[in-house]
Amino acid sequence: MGNITPQILVSVVALGMALAFLSADRRSKTSRALAGALGTTSLAIFLNQSLIPDAAHAPTWSGWLAIPESLAIVTMLEWLLRVRRTVPAPAEFDTRFGDRVLRFGQICAGFYTLFALLWPDVRIEQFLRSAGGSGAFLRGGFWLFTVPVLLSVLAGLTSLVLLLNRRPDRAERARLLAFAGCTPFMLSGFVLPTNLGTIAIVIGEMILLIGAVHYHVLQGRRGLFMARFLSPEVAKLVSERGLRQAMQDNQLTITAVACDLRGFSSFARAVPSQMVIQVLREYYDAVGAVVARYGGTIKDYAGDGVLVLVGAPIAMPDHAARATEMARQLRATCQQLVGQWRDTGPSLGIGIGVASGPVTVGVIGGVSRMEYTAVGTAVNLACRLCEQAHDGEILIDTSTRIAAGNLPMSERPAVVLKGFGDPVAHFAI
Repeated sequence: MGNITPQILVSVVALGMALAFLSADRRSKTSRALAGALGTTSLAIFLNQSLIPDAAHAPTWSGWLAIPESLAIVTMLEWLLRVRRTVPAPAEFDTRFGDRVLRFGQICAGFYTLFALLWPDVRIEQFLRSAGGSGAFLRGGFWLFTVPVLLSVLAGLTSLVLLLNRRPDRAERARLLAFAGCTPFMLSGFVLPTNLGTIAIVIGEMILLIGAVHYHVLQGRRGLFMARFLSPEVAKLVSERGLRQAMQDNQLTITAVACDLRGFSSFARAVPSQMVIQVLREYYDAVGAVVARYGGTIKDYAGDGVLVLVGAPIAMPDHAARATEMARQLRATCQQLVGQWRDTGPSLGIGIGVASGPVTVGVIGGVSRMEYTAVGTAVNLACRLCEQAHDGEILIDTSTRIAAGNLPMSERPAVVLKGFGDPVAHFAI
Protein backbone atom coordinates (compact mmCIF):
# COMPACT_ATOMS: atom_id res chain seq x y z
CA MET A 1 0.00 0.00 0.00
CA GLY A 2 3.00 2.33 0.34
CA ASN A 3 2.87 5.64 2.14
CA ILE A 4 -0.81 6.54 2.42
CA THR A 5 -0.36 9.48 4.80
CA PRO A 6 -0.92 12.24 2.17
CA GLN A 7 -4.11 10.60 0.91
CA ILE A 8 -5.40 10.13 4.45
CA LEU A 9 -4.79 13.82 5.15
CA VAL A 10 -6.76 14.73 2.03
CA SER A 11 -9.56 12.48 3.28
CA VAL A 12 -9.55 14.20 6.68
CA VAL A 13 -9.73 17.64 5.05
CA ALA A 14 -12.77 16.58 3.00
CA LEU A 15 -14.45 15.14 6.08
CA GLY A 16 -13.77 18.32 8.05
CA MET A 17 -15.31 20.45 5.31
CA ALA A 18 -18.37 18.20 5.25
CA LEU A 19 -18.87 18.52 9.00
CA ALA A 20 -18.34 22.29 8.83
CA PHE A 21 -20.96 22.76 6.11
CA LEU A 22 -23.41 20.49 7.88
CA SER A 23 -23.08 22.20 11.25
CA ALA A 24 -23.20 25.71 9.77
CA ASP A 25 -26.32 25.22 7.65
CA ARG A 26 -27.88 21.87 8.51
CA ARG A 27 -31.44 23.05 7.81
CA SER A 28 -30.64 23.74 4.17
CA LYS A 29 -31.22 20.85 1.77
CA THR A 30 -28.52 22.14 -0.55
CA SER A 31 -25.92 22.35 2.22
CA ARG A 32 -26.82 18.86 3.45
CA ALA A 33 -26.32 17.47 -0.05
CA LEU A 34 -22.96 19.23 -0.41
CA ALA A 35 -21.86 17.91 2.99
CA GLY A 36 -22.92 14.42 1.89
CA ALA A 37 -20.84 14.71 -1.28
CA LEU A 38 -17.73 15.73 0.66
CA GLY A 39 -18.33 13.06 3.29
CA THR A 40 -18.56 10.28 0.73
CA THR A 41 -15.53 11.70 -1.08
CA SER A 42 -13.59 11.46 2.16
CA LEU A 43 -14.75 7.88 2.67
CA ALA A 44 -13.83 6.91 -0.89
CA ILE A 45 -10.30 8.32 -0.59
CA PHE A 46 -9.73 6.63 2.76
CA LEU A 47 -11.03 3.20 1.78
CA ASN A 48 -9.36 3.01 -1.62
CA GLN A 49 -5.99 4.12 -0.26
CA SER A 50 -5.94 2.13 2.97
CA LEU A 51 -7.63 -1.15 1.93
CA ILE A 52 -6.44 -1.82 -1.63
CA PRO A 53 -3.39 -4.09 -1.35
CA ASP A 54 -0.17 -3.82 -3.37
CA ALA A 55 -0.59 -7.38 -4.64
CA ALA A 56 -0.43 -8.03 -8.36
CA HIS A 57 -4.07 -9.00 -8.55
CA ALA A 58 -6.83 -7.12 -6.78
CA PRO A 59 -9.19 -9.18 -4.60
CA THR A 60 -12.80 -9.61 -5.70
CA TRP A 61 -14.16 -7.62 -2.78
CA SER A 62 -12.26 -4.51 -3.89
CA GLY A 63 -15.05 -3.78 -6.38
CA TRP A 64 -17.28 -2.72 -3.50
CA LEU A 65 -14.90 0.12 -2.74
CA ALA A 66 -16.23 1.88 -5.84
CA ILE A 67 -19.57 2.49 -4.11
CA PRO A 68 -18.37 5.50 -2.06
CA GLU A 69 -16.88 7.01 -5.22
CA SER A 70 -20.18 6.69 -7.04
CA LEU A 71 -22.08 8.05 -4.05
CA ALA A 72 -19.78 11.08 -4.00
CA ILE A 73 -20.64 11.80 -7.64
CA VAL A 74 -24.36 11.15 -7.11
CA THR A 75 -24.61 13.40 -4.06
CA MET A 76 -22.63 16.19 -5.73
CA LEU A 77 -25.01 16.12 -8.68
CA GLU A 78 -27.91 15.97 -6.22
CA TRP A 79 -26.60 19.17 -4.67
CA LEU A 80 -26.69 20.86 -8.08
CA LEU A 81 -30.21 19.55 -8.62
CA ARG A 82 -31.40 20.99 -5.30
CA VAL A 83 -29.76 24.33 -6.05
CA ARG A 84 -31.56 24.40 -9.40
CA ARG A 85 -34.88 23.98 -7.62
CA THR A 86 -34.25 27.01 -5.42
CA VAL A 87 -33.55 29.36 -8.35
CA PRO A 88 -36.70 30.59 -10.12
CA ALA A 89 -36.52 30.54 -13.91
CA PRO A 90 -38.20 32.85 -16.45
CA ALA A 91 -41.24 31.38 -18.17
CA GLU A 92 -39.33 30.87 -21.42
CA PHE A 93 -36.70 28.66 -19.73
CA ASP A 94 -37.15 24.89 -19.93
CA THR A 95 -35.63 23.66 -16.67
CA ARG A 96 -36.45 20.01 -17.29
CA PHE A 97 -33.50 19.52 -19.62
CA GLY A 98 -30.96 20.54 -16.98
CA ASP A 99 -32.61 18.28 -14.40
CA ARG A 100 -32.56 15.33 -16.79
CA VAL A 101 -28.89 15.92 -17.57
CA LEU A 102 -28.10 15.62 -13.85
CA ARG A 103 -30.11 12.42 -13.56
CA PHE A 104 -28.18 11.05 -16.54
CA GLY A 105 -24.94 11.87 -14.75
CA GLN A 106 -26.12 10.00 -11.66
CA ILE A 107 -26.97 6.97 -13.80
CA CYS A 108 -23.45 7.05 -15.28
CA ALA A 109 -22.05 7.01 -11.75
CA GLY A 110 -24.12 3.90 -11.14
CA PHE A 111 -22.54 2.23 -14.17
CA TYR A 112 -19.11 2.99 -12.70
CA THR A 113 -20.01 0.91 -9.63
CA LEU A 114 -21.54 -1.83 -11.77
CA PHE A 115 -18.37 -2.14 -13.86
CA ALA A 116 -16.27 -2.20 -10.67
CA LEU A 117 -18.32 -5.08 -9.27
CA LEU A 118 -18.05 -7.00 -12.54
CA TRP A 119 -14.34 -6.33 -13.18
CA PRO A 120 -12.70 -5.29 -9.88
CA ASP A 121 -9.21 -6.22 -11.05
CA VAL A 122 -9.56 -4.10 -14.20
CA ARG A 123 -10.57 -1.07 -12.12
CA ILE A 124 -7.54 -1.46 -9.86
CA GLU A 125 -4.92 -2.41 -12.45
CA GLN A 126 -5.92 -0.36 -15.48
CA PHE A 127 -7.67 2.63 -13.88
CA LEU A 128 -6.53 3.45 -10.33
CA ARG A 129 -2.96 2.07 -10.61
CA SER A 130 -2.41 3.41 -14.11
CA ALA A 131 -2.35 7.05 -13.06
CA GLY A 132 0.58 8.74 -14.73
CA GLY A 133 1.46 5.68 -16.84
CA SER A 134 2.38 6.34 -20.44
CA GLY A 135 0.23 3.50 -21.76
CA ALA A 136 -2.83 4.12 -19.63
CA PHE A 137 -4.79 5.86 -22.39
CA LEU A 138 -4.31 2.87 -24.71
CA ARG A 139 -5.98 0.36 -22.42
CA GLY A 140 -9.64 -0.49 -22.79
CA GLY A 141 -10.04 -0.98 -19.05
CA PHE A 142 -8.94 2.59 -18.42
CA TRP A 143 -11.69 3.99 -20.64
CA LEU A 144 -14.25 1.54 -19.26
CA PHE A 145 -14.13 3.44 -15.98
CA THR A 146 -13.06 6.85 -17.27
CA VAL A 147 -16.04 7.31 -19.58
CA PRO A 148 -18.75 7.05 -16.85
CA VAL A 149 -16.81 9.47 -14.65
CA LEU A 150 -16.29 11.95 -17.49
CA LEU A 151 -19.95 11.75 -18.51
CA SER A 152 -21.01 12.44 -14.92
CA VAL A 153 -18.69 15.43 -14.68
CA LEU A 154 -19.82 16.73 -18.07
CA ALA A 155 -23.46 16.41 -16.97
CA GLY A 156 -22.73 18.42 -13.84
CA LEU A 157 -20.89 21.17 -15.71
CA THR A 158 -23.59 21.37 -18.39
CA SER A 159 -26.33 21.74 -15.80
CA LEU A 160 -24.21 24.30 -13.93
CA VAL A 161 -23.84 26.47 -17.05
CA LEU A 162 -27.60 26.32 -17.63
CA LEU A 163 -28.15 27.28 -13.98
CA LEU A 164 -25.76 30.24 -14.12
CA ASN A 165 -27.69 31.46 -17.16
CA ARG A 166 -30.69 31.86 -14.83
CA ARG A 167 -28.68 34.33 -12.71
CA PRO A 168 -28.87 32.70 -9.27
CA ASP A 169 -28.49 34.63 -6.06
CA ARG A 170 -25.03 36.07 -5.38
CA ALA A 171 -24.35 33.76 -2.44
CA GLU A 172 -25.30 30.59 -4.31
CA ARG A 173 -23.41 31.77 -7.40
CA ALA A 174 -20.22 31.89 -5.31
CA ARG A 175 -20.57 28.19 -4.45
CA LEU A 176 -21.45 27.25 -8.02
CA LEU A 177 -18.42 29.01 -9.48
CA ALA A 178 -16.24 27.38 -6.83
CA PHE A 179 -17.62 23.99 -7.85
CA ALA A 180 -16.77 24.71 -11.49
CA GLY A 181 -13.27 25.77 -10.48
CA CYS A 182 -12.55 22.78 -8.25
CA THR A 183 -13.84 20.10 -10.66
CA PRO A 184 -10.76 19.94 -12.95
CA PHE A 185 -8.45 19.61 -9.94
CA MET A 186 -10.57 16.93 -8.28
CA LEU A 187 -10.85 15.01 -11.57
CA SER A 188 -7.11 15.18 -12.23
CA GLY A 189 -6.56 13.19 -9.04
CA PHE A 190 -7.56 10.11 -11.04
CA VAL A 191 -4.97 10.53 -13.82
CA LEU A 192 -1.97 12.21 -12.20
CA PRO A 193 0.73 10.34 -10.28
CA THR A 194 -0.10 9.83 -6.62
CA ASN A 195 1.83 12.77 -5.20
CA LEU A 196 0.68 15.25 -7.86
CA GLY A 197 -2.86 13.90 -7.68
CA THR A 198 -2.95 14.49 -3.94
CA ILE A 199 -1.84 18.09 -4.40
CA ALA A 200 -4.45 18.62 -7.12
CA ILE A 201 -7.25 17.30 -4.92
CA VAL A 202 -6.19 19.57 -2.04
CA ILE A 203 -6.24 22.58 -4.38
CA GLY A 204 -9.74 21.58 -5.51
CA GLU A 205 -10.90 21.28 -1.90
CA MET A 206 -9.51 24.73 -1.09
CA ILE A 207 -11.29 26.30 -4.07
CA LEU A 208 -14.56 24.76 -2.95
CA LEU A 209 -13.91 25.92 0.62
CA ILE A 210 -13.32 29.50 -0.53
CA GLY A 211 -16.64 29.50 -2.40
CA ALA A 212 -18.44 28.01 0.59
CA VAL A 213 -16.99 30.63 2.96
CA HIS A 214 -18.21 33.40 0.64
CA TYR A 215 -21.62 31.72 0.60
CA HIS A 216 -21.95 31.54 4.38
CA VAL A 217 -20.66 35.09 4.92
CA LEU A 218 -23.23 36.46 2.48
CA GLN A 219 -25.94 34.33 4.05
CA GLY A 220 -25.00 35.62 7.49
CA ARG A 221 -25.18 39.25 6.41
CA ARG A 222 -28.52 38.62 4.77
CA GLY A 223 -29.84 36.90 7.87
CA LEU A 224 -28.93 39.85 10.09
CA PHE A 225 -30.75 42.20 7.74
CA MET A 226 -33.86 40.12 7.20
CA ALA A 227 -34.38 38.75 10.72
CA ARG A 228 -35.23 42.19 12.07
CA PHE A 229 -38.59 42.42 10.33
CA LEU A 230 -39.42 39.16 8.54
CA SER A 231 -41.19 36.11 9.88
CA PRO A 232 -39.28 32.80 10.25
CA GLU A 233 -41.06 31.50 7.14
CA VAL A 234 -39.83 34.44 5.09
CA ALA A 235 -36.33 34.14 6.53
CA LYS A 236 -36.28 30.52 5.36
CA LEU A 237 -37.46 31.58 1.90
CA VAL A 238 -34.70 34.18 1.67
CA SER A 239 -32.12 31.66 2.85
CA GLU A 240 -33.16 29.18 0.16
CA ARG A 241 -33.83 31.53 -2.76
CA GLY A 242 -31.76 34.58 -1.98
CA LEU A 243 -32.76 38.15 -1.29
CA ARG A 244 -33.18 39.21 -4.91
CA GLN A 245 -35.47 36.32 -5.84
CA ALA A 246 -37.52 36.27 -2.64
CA MET A 247 -37.96 40.03 -2.41
CA GLN A 248 -38.64 40.87 -6.05
CA ASP A 249 -41.64 43.12 -6.71
CA ASN A 250 -44.92 41.21 -6.69
CA GLN A 251 -48.62 41.90 -6.90
CA LEU A 252 -50.22 40.10 -3.96
CA THR A 253 -53.55 40.12 -2.17
CA ILE A 254 -52.79 40.48 1.51
CA THR A 255 -54.25 41.63 4.82
CA ALA A 256 -52.57 44.53 6.61
CA VAL A 257 -52.80 44.90 10.39
CA ALA A 258 -51.94 48.21 12.09
CA CYS A 259 -51.83 48.61 15.87
CA ASP A 260 -50.68 51.31 18.24
CA LEU A 261 -50.89 52.27 21.88
CA ARG A 262 -53.60 54.69 23.01
CA GLY A 263 -52.40 57.47 25.31
CA PHE A 264 -48.74 56.87 24.56
CA SER A 265 -47.88 60.56 24.02
CA SER A 266 -49.18 61.49 27.48
CA PHE A 267 -47.40 58.49 28.97
CA ALA A 268 -44.09 59.46 27.33
CA ARG A 269 -44.31 62.99 28.71
CA ALA A 270 -45.09 61.84 32.25
CA VAL A 271 -42.46 59.13 32.81
CA PRO A 272 -38.64 59.04 32.51
CA SER A 273 -37.24 58.25 29.07
CA GLN A 274 -35.70 55.02 30.36
CA MET A 275 -39.18 53.81 31.28
CA VAL A 276 -40.49 54.76 27.82
CA ILE A 277 -37.74 52.68 26.18
CA GLN A 278 -38.46 49.75 28.49
CA VAL A 279 -42.19 49.86 27.69
CA LEU A 280 -41.52 50.01 23.95
CA ARG A 281 -39.06 47.12 24.20
CA GLU A 282 -41.60 44.91 25.99
CA TYR A 283 -44.32 46.01 23.56
CA TYR A 284 -42.24 45.22 20.47
CA ASP A 285 -41.12 41.87 21.85
CA ALA A 286 -44.71 40.84 22.60
CA VAL A 287 -46.00 41.98 19.21
CA GLY A 288 -43.12 40.26 17.41
CA ALA A 289 -43.82 36.95 19.14
CA VAL A 290 -47.51 37.03 18.16
CA VAL A 291 -46.77 38.06 14.58
CA ALA A 292 -44.24 35.23 14.14
CA ARG A 293 -46.79 32.73 15.45
CA TYR A 294 -49.20 33.60 12.62
CA GLY A 295 -46.61 33.92 9.85
CA GLY A 296 -46.90 37.69 9.50
CA THR A 297 -44.20 40.11 8.38
CA ILE A 298 -43.48 43.24 10.41
CA LYS A 299 -43.21 45.95 7.82
CA ASP A 300 -42.62 48.91 10.09
CA TYR A 301 -42.08 50.07 13.68
CA ALA A 302 -42.96 53.74 14.14
CA GLY A 303 -42.91 54.85 17.77
CA ASP A 304 -45.81 53.02 19.40
CA GLY A 305 -47.24 51.92 16.03
CA VAL A 306 -46.60 48.61 14.29
CA LEU A 307 -47.63 47.65 10.75
CA VAL A 308 -47.86 43.95 9.90
CA LEU A 309 -48.39 42.24 6.54
CA VAL A 310 -50.03 38.83 6.37
CA GLY A 311 -49.62 37.14 2.99
CA ALA A 312 -46.36 38.77 1.86
CA PRO A 313 -43.75 37.94 0.71
CA ILE A 314 -45.17 34.42 1.04
CA ALA A 315 -48.69 34.27 -0.39
CA MET A 316 -51.28 32.79 1.99
CA PRO A 317 -54.77 31.84 0.83
CA ASP A 318 -56.11 32.28 4.39
CA HIS A 319 -54.40 35.64 5.00
CA ALA A 320 -57.61 37.35 6.19
CA ALA A 321 -58.47 34.63 8.71
CA ARG A 322 -54.88 34.56 9.98
CA ALA A 323 -54.79 38.34 10.29
CA THR A 324 -58.04 38.64 12.23
CA GLU A 325 -57.05 35.88 14.63
CA MET A 326 -53.64 37.51 15.00
CA ALA A 327 -55.33 40.86 15.74
CA ARG A 328 -57.39 39.26 18.50
CA GLN A 329 -54.27 37.72 20.01
CA LEU A 330 -52.45 41.06 19.75
CA ARG A 331 -55.28 42.73 21.63
CA ALA A 332 -55.24 40.14 24.41
CA THR A 333 -51.45 40.20 24.73
CA CYS A 334 -51.17 43.99 24.74
CA GLN A 335 -54.03 44.41 27.21
CA GLN A 336 -52.14 42.13 29.56
CA LEU A 337 -49.04 44.31 29.16
CA VAL A 338 -51.09 47.48 29.72
CA GLY A 339 -52.20 46.07 33.05
CA GLN A 340 -48.56 45.57 34.06
CA TRP A 341 -47.69 49.16 33.11
CA ARG A 342 -50.64 50.71 34.99
CA ASP A 343 -48.57 51.66 38.04
CA THR A 344 -45.76 53.28 36.06
CA GLY A 345 -47.67 56.29 34.65
CA PRO A 346 -50.79 57.41 32.76
CA SER A 347 -52.95 54.53 31.52
CA LEU A 348 -52.33 53.07 28.08
CA GLY A 349 -54.59 51.19 25.66
CA ILE A 350 -54.42 49.36 22.32
CA GLY A 351 -56.24 50.01 19.03
CA ILE A 352 -56.05 47.85 15.91
CA GLY A 353 -57.09 48.30 12.26
CA VAL A 354 -57.31 45.49 9.68
CA ALA A 355 -57.83 45.75 5.89
CA SER A 356 -57.43 43.41 2.91
CA GLY A 357 -56.73 43.96 -0.75
CA PRO A 358 -54.18 43.85 -3.57
CA VAL A 359 -50.82 45.57 -2.99
CA THR A 360 -47.40 45.76 -4.61
CA VAL A 361 -44.63 44.46 -2.36
CA GLY A 362 -40.86 44.66 -2.76
CA VAL A 363 -37.59 46.01 -1.43
CA ILE A 364 -36.69 49.68 -1.71
CA GLY A 365 -33.66 51.64 -0.55
CA GLY A 366 -30.04 52.29 -1.34
CA VAL A 367 -26.79 50.44 -0.91
CA SER A 368 -26.48 51.16 2.81
CA ARG A 369 -30.08 50.54 3.83
CA MET A 370 -32.97 48.56 2.41
CA GLU A 371 -36.56 48.22 3.55
CA TYR A 372 -39.33 45.80 2.67
CA THR A 373 -42.45 47.72 1.77
CA ALA A 374 -46.02 47.31 0.54
CA VAL A 375 -47.94 49.91 -1.45
CA GLY A 376 -51.69 49.74 -1.83
CA THR A 377 -55.06 50.87 -0.53
CA ALA A 378 -55.26 48.04 2.01
CA VAL A 379 -52.18 49.31 3.87
CA ASN A 380 -53.47 52.87 4.05
CA LEU A 381 -56.93 51.71 5.10
CA ALA A 382 -55.59 49.55 7.92
CA CYS A 383 -53.69 52.54 9.31
CA ARG A 384 -56.74 54.82 9.08
CA LEU A 385 -58.97 52.26 10.80
CA CYS A 386 -56.36 51.91 13.52
CA GLU A 387 -56.57 55.66 14.10
CA GLN A 388 -60.36 55.37 14.52
CA ALA A 389 -60.21 52.42 16.93
CA HIS A 390 -60.80 53.09 20.61
CA ASP A 391 -59.00 51.24 23.38
CA GLY A 392 -59.56 47.50 22.96
CA GLU A 393 -61.24 47.83 19.52
CA ILE A 394 -60.36 45.92 16.36
CA LEU A 395 -61.83 47.61 13.28
CA ILE A 396 -61.88 45.72 9.97
CA ASP A 397 -62.94 46.65 6.46
CA THR A 398 -65.58 44.93 4.34
CA SER A 399 -63.06 42.91 2.31
CA THR A 400 -61.57 41.38 5.44
CA ARG A 401 -65.01 40.61 6.85
CA ILE A 402 -65.96 38.70 3.69
CA ALA A 403 -62.64 36.86 3.33
CA ALA A 404 -62.28 35.93 7.01
CA GLY A 405 -65.59 34.07 7.22
CA ASN A 406 -67.86 33.94 10.24
CA LEU A 407 -66.59 36.17 13.02
CA PRO A 408 -68.43 37.74 15.96
CA MET A 409 -68.61 41.41 14.99
CA SER A 410 -70.80 44.45 14.88
CA GLU A 411 -71.28 46.89 12.03
CA ARG A 412 -70.24 50.47 12.63
CA PRO A 413 -71.49 53.61 10.84
CA ALA A 414 -69.47 54.46 7.73
CA VAL A 415 -66.86 57.15 8.35
CA VAL A 416 -64.90 59.52 6.15
CA LEU A 417 -61.20 58.71 6.39
CA LYS A 418 -58.24 60.79 5.28
CA GLY A 419 -57.27 59.83 1.74
CA PHE A 420 -60.63 58.17 0.96
CA GLY A 421 -63.29 60.17 -0.86
CA ASP A 422 -66.36 58.15 0.10
CA PRO A 423 -67.38 57.07 3.62
CA VAL A 424 -65.83 53.72 4.48
CA ALA A 425 -67.95 50.90 5.84
CA HIS A 426 -66.28 48.96 8.63
CA PHE A 427 -66.91 46.51 11.44
CA ALA A 428 -65.70 45.92 14.99
CA ILE A 429 -64.58 42.48 16.19
